[in-house]
Amino acid sequence: MERLPEREPNGLTVLDLCCCSGGASMGYWLAGFDVLGVDIAPRPNYPFPFVQADAVSYVREHGHRFDLLHASWPCQHRAAITKGTNRHLQDRYPDLLPKGREAMLSTGRPYVIETTGCRPDVVLCGTQFGLPILRHRKFEVHGWFPMALPHTRHKGRVRGWRHGQHYEGEYVAAYGKGGGKATVPEMQAALGIDWTDVHEELTEAIPPAYTQFLGEQAAQQIVPVLAA
Repeated sequence: MERLPEREPNGLTVLDLCCCSGGASMGYWLAGFDVLGVDIAPRPNYPFPFVQADAVSYVREHGHRFDLLHASWPCQHRAAITKGTNRHLQDRYPDLLPKGREAMLSTGRPYVIETTGCRPDVVLCGTQFGLPILRHRKFEVHGWFPMALPHTRHKGRVRGWRHGQHYEGEYVAAYGKGGGKATVPEMQAALGIDWTDVHEELTEAIPPAYTQFLGEQAAQQIVPVLAA
């Protein structure tokens, strides 16, 4: 990304833990926050200031300095596929939700958690934002109160092959490869992400529209950290 999109700063900061390529971060940026991302892996496509570190340790040490915390703790341990078909692989993936939540609570700051197994205070879908993707994500919030959006019944199909038959549809499948799944350019357009073309990053990304929606509400409710 050559330059960040225009936005109206609100003077607040957000710490995005397990930030991956920055889908959630971009939403908060558009909502007016200044953003710092943390991830255990290097993220060369991440468009904001970045620290490579263990997210749980980092939030324990530094989280109190931020106005809002966000964490997309890894979802694989609690995902449906590792509870069913791939149950034998479940222990390969860390379950960071319990200790991650506890670390966030220890800071005394408001937070947002997005992962499988978190409390579904808000559930968002691409259709609520006019995006051609059915990417349902649960959000647990603490220290503020979000407004939900109405979630109307999905109309139409996801494009691709199902049980030997190909279907056309207005929604694209932004995961996996083959079988009519979305191409990288289609995934970028459907998610609203243009700064990374890495397939794996796009399959895991939160559409920025989700966290812009949440961030704009949070900014009206949270009390900023006072500078020492």
